[in-house]
Amino acid sequence: MPNANEATSALSQVQDRAVSELLRVAPVADDLARRFQEAGFSLALVGGSVRDALLGRLGNDLDFTTDARPQDVLKIMRPWADAVWDVGIAFGTVGAQKEARVGDTDRSFQIEVTTYRSEAYDRTSRKPEVSYGDSIEEDLVRRDFTVNAMAVALPEKKFIDPHGGLNDLAERVLRTPGTPEESFSDDPLRMMRAARFAAQLDFEVAPEVVAAMKDMAGRIEIVSAERIRDELNKLILSPHPRKGLTLLVDTGIASYVLPELPALHLERDEHHRHKDVYEHTLIVLEQAMALEEDGPDLTLRLAALLHDIGKPRTRRFEKDGRVSFHHHEVVGAKMAKKRMTALKYPNDLVKDVSRLVELHLRFHGYGTGEWTDSAVRRYVRDAGPLLSRLHKLTRSDCTTRNRRKAAALSRAYDQLEERIAQLQEKEELDSIRPDLDGNQIMEILGIKPGPEVGKAYKHLLELRLENGPMEHDEAVKALKEWWAAQQG
Repeated sequence: MPNANEATSALSQVQDRAVSELLRVAPVADDLARRFQEAGFSLALVGGSVRDALLGRLGNDLDFTTDARPQDVLKIMRPWADAVWDVGIAFGTVGAQKEARVGDTDRSFQIEVTTYRSEAYDRTSRKPEVSYGDSIEEDLVRRDFTVNAMAVALPEKKFIDPHGGLNDLAERVLRTPGTPEESFSDDPLRMMRAARFAAQLDFEVAPEVVAAMKDMAGRIEIVSAERIRDELNKLILSPHPRKGLTLLVDTGIASYVLPELPALHLERDEHHRHKDVYEHTLIVLEQAMALEEDGPDLTLRLAALLHDIGKPRTRRFEKDGRVSFHHHEVVGAKMAKKRMTALKYPNDLVKDVSRLVELHLRFHGYGTGEWTDSAVRRYVRDAGPLLSRLHKLTRSDCTTRNRRKAAALSRAYDQLEERIAQLQEKEELDSIRPDLDGNQIMEILGIKPGPEVGKAYKHLLELRLENGPMEHDEAVKALKEWWAAQQG
């Protein structure tokens, strides 16, 4: 625990950061606040914006709270903002975009202004009931955690912190303004938000909050799949997803929202002949993150998280004492599709993640480079636009502590990538197609559009994959020979 002097120093540091961050956005925030003041209302920067300002990481997303009702907010915002939207107005929120010059640069701010409110779930509803409040103190006490329950009244820049959020921020701990039970009863999704903020901010969660999460885990079932999915995405895309995922598993919440993850805690066989699949999965996720090139990749991270979920269903104890997981990639792909569909993920993302899960073992048939050019072409064809992610997932899946084995696998994959690059240079592997298109097939065979054209196309594609590119005359000859065999 820090001593009193260290705590005071930490508090003064975060306050200094907050002042500089708030001054940076002051032209926009103060301008908007004056407009609310002139209309007879109050405005305060609130929640995550204040927290991030104190952490020195305030971006262009600004959250405000006000005593003005939503229709009044619209009247004030419309003449001022460059764009206004009211999709969240049922929950008291008006959104806006504002271009403003800050210092020497032009910046685009995404702004949300929410009327003071309180909200709670009842036992039978998936949607929170919203009622408006009349004071900022009433608004702050309903917020999820003390570090998100601070505000700065504008334009006077008065700091409002009734629940000790500044201290908790300095100590990097997540607590609730009231009791955790009251907070999670109001909105059970806050239990997942605790895990998400732990992962995003690398904060610890207070013991009483963890205890309430364990006791109330089942309440998460009342929350809609879409809200759970969105919270899960933020957690997975955070800098420290292991921290949040571990908390969800340890509190039992994962058993409701992503039961395939805790199921990876397989009972170890007495000879310890297989790895801890749960721990292996978290390491694969972290190793995949280390290979990301353009920021967090949700598709890759979900594939890493779900790549082995078929193992519990396929585990077999063989007669020689070994443990096998035959076809766990096929079973896992189906399970990934089912879980992601239940969480209302977009179809394209479901398809990509389940495909990566299905393909993640394909490389292990490569051995020490015995694959034919045909096999390499099929690997590229089957991966399609996911090839780069499949490379990363396959490399991440090596978690052995045996350095010699790890080095051999890495060398083998280096070889495979080199062969793919060589074939791509020669054959344009990224767009493998038959040497004749559908129109040419119909013209050569003298047939009209129909199933036969598709069969001929598929046959030529197989020849292309097996043998590489063919000359036009050679392709025509092969097509005619296949067609003659079909007629016979």
